[in-house]
Amino acid sequence: MQTLEGLEYTPFIPKALLSIAQEIDKANGASYLVGGWVRDALLAEECRDFDVEVYGLDQDVLLKILSQYGRPNLVGRAFGVIHLAHKGFSLDFSFPRTESKVGEGHRGFLVQTHTHLSFQEAAYRRDFTINAMGMKLPDLVLEDPYGGRDDLEKRILRHVSPAFAEDSLRVLRGVQFASRFHLTLAPETTSLCRTLSIEDLSYERIFEEFKKWLLKPGKPSLGLQAFLDMDLNRFFPEIQPLNGSWELLGSFLDAIHESSVSFSATNQLILAFTALLSENKEEQAINHFLERITNEIKILRGVPLLWKEVSTWKPERENLAESSIRRLSLRLGGLELLECYSLAAPYNTKEEKELIVIPLMEKAKEIGVYINPPEPILTGKMLMDLGFKPGKFFGELIQESFELQLDGILKTEADVLTWVQEKKATSI
Repeated sequence: MQTLEGLEYTPFIPKALLSIAQEIDKANGASYLVGGWVRDALLAEECRDFDVEVYGLDQDVLLKILSQYGRPNLVGRAFGVIHLAHKGFSLDFSFPRTESKVGEGHRGFLVQTHTHLSFQEAAYRRDFTINAMGMKLPDLVLEDPYGGRDDLEKRILRHVSPAFAEDSLRVLRGVQFASRFHLTLAPETTSLCRTLSIEDLSYERIFEEFKKWLLKPGKPSLGLQAFLDMDLNRFFPEIQPLNGSWELLGSFLDAIHESSVSFSATNQLILAFTALLSENKEEQAINHFLERITNEIKILRGVPLLWKEVSTWKPERENLAESSIRRLSLRLGGLELLECYSLAAPYNTKEEKELIVIPLMEKAKEIGVYINPPEPILTGKMLMDLGFKPGKFFGELIQESFELQLDGILKTEADVLTWVQEKKATSI
């Protein structure tokens, strides 16, 4: 097949799937790889999600064919979805279906399968043209009734039909697609999305789309542009332009995205959400935003913690004092995220980054508080070993010694033991 660049590309397809497609053809049916697989293949990107739509066959006939290659599992009885695991690959087969809006929310649809539908009729229910293409098996002939290939080539995100408006989740999907595939919204899609509400969506669904926008490879600034074009900021007023500029906020998101790829997904999200909310000065607003989209404790705690620090912390020479570095690491639980954030922040000058931020982080590594925060050397067990009887003063003594440790006065266990013995002697 040919990619958008006009190059010959042979996408990976399990041999078993091609054999199944041939069996379906022999039974007077037809099968198409659909959705993300087709889009990715045109971009010469490998996709291991094999979603196949089957036309012109009854379910019993398809199950009989699939049974030759493994044990088919009817996982979506209402939707006619059959899952087949074969030699490490996951294959999903479904039948063309129609959806009718019968209730509120993302799940308020009546879904009916219709094996007699044409591919064009079935694709009419999909969200965007770039996802409404099919690759007929086994010969890989492109079926593209709504111009998805042309839109993908022109980097345009366009909805397929008015049925788009029946599912509000598609509005947020537009944000992550714009970011992942470097797309801009078609004017008619922008106009339609601006009339839709997402208030019926659960926080789980909203959070999933935010994650795909901020975590998956792409250009988050283009997602932000789609977010603004669709006027989604009316639902999330906590997101504000950085120093009065949406473009600057987009650049910040891109810089965070590029520099945080080595972090865990959770830490990437903490960085991205902190950047996204960086212009907001109200801690209550930050918490309100997060509580509306997630219940993940690490995010709910991590974002306000980093946001609160960076909202007041500026690279200054007094920050280079070892005592300041230890206390900074203690407040943040380590300094990796602060370094990433500070080096990506467009409001920190090149001079501040080179003369303050980088030396600070090198010093943090040198004194052992870059990855993990400092911990008290003195413990309750040490005090008991020295003959102290447990009491509330244990905590006071440990905290007092820890303050001296943070100041660099007490550096080793020997220093701490000597200090404790002196305290004990003077208290008698």
